[in-house]
Amino acid sequence: MFTTVVKSTLKEDISILVTKDNHPWNYLCECGDAKALTVKELQNTNAIFISHTHIDHFVNFDTVMRHQIGIERDVVICGPKGIAKQVQAKLNSYTWNLINKGAIRYEIREMLADDKIVVFELEPPTWELKELHTIEGNLLFKDKDFSVTGVLLDHKIPTLAYKFQEEELVKINMAECGFKGGKWVRILKEAFLKQEDNVSIDVEGKVYSSKELFHLLSIQKGDSLGIIMDHAANEENHSKIVEHFKNCNKVLIESFYRNEDKALAAINFHSYAALSGSILKQANVIEAVPVHFSRKYTPAQIATLEKEFFEAFTF
Repeated sequence: MFTTVVKSTLKEDISILVTKDNHPWNYLCECGDAKALTVKELQNTNAIFISHTHIDHFVNFDTVMRHQIGIERDVVICGPKGIAKQVQAKLNSYTWNLINKGAIRYEIREMLADDKIVVFELEPPTWELKELHTIEGNLLFKDKDFSVTGVLLDHKIPTLAYKFQEEELVKINMAECGFKGGKWVRILKEAFLKQEDNVSIDVEGKVYSSKELFHLLSIQKGDSLGIIMDHAANEENHSKIVEHFKNCNKVLIESFYRNEDKALAAINFHSYAALSGSILKQANVIEAVPVHFSRKYTPAQIATLEKEFFEAFTF
């Protein structure tokens, strides 16, 4: 299961920390100016997901990088076209004569199109940008039990939205089976996943075929999480959102403006509260969370914005 914490306050630039049950690493979505992010959280961050590099989404990368130098492992950075050179430019703005190779390695995955990703690497002290290979498809990141895919949206520039998807789990009902646990459970699950009906499984001295025990197993659908930042409220974006995030368990979506300011949303290629809520309703999202509001609003105005969002999502 994924847990999200918006680490930025209403007057700070957006930053969202994603964690997962029984998983050692953190995942950072957006590098806004969030003072609540701790040194430990940043050092334990395994991948950074940037929607685009407008200042309110990228300004805090320097602080993130400051606390990661010296962790001596790889950190993945994902973003749209141009992110690799922009990360390199940030790193090259400092002097690194006392930092050696191996202090950290950034692997940057740059999405050029919805079906094309180019992978680069950057290492101190020279931070030479090296292109490694190209990936076909939209799979930006994969761990042993979850993956992250991306879809490009229009914000007058390409902006990248992310979907975290947990793998399905094979569960066993130990109370129903009446047996004690043991290595037979692992063997049974492996046979089930491979659809091998005739694997011999010894359970407490009696041998069963795997097919005889399959009724003890069930598939638990994996959790899913969407992070959708700045995007124009247009038909093409909405079609992509509905398709990519359909039936998602939870989605955090930018809701920059109140309904009365939707003219500003159109001018600035942003979304507004009611439309963000409505689109997630169309996508059959279970839990919708409005985030990333214009800093021109007071807390009371943001409360109104959130009400407009949930009215559109609920009704």
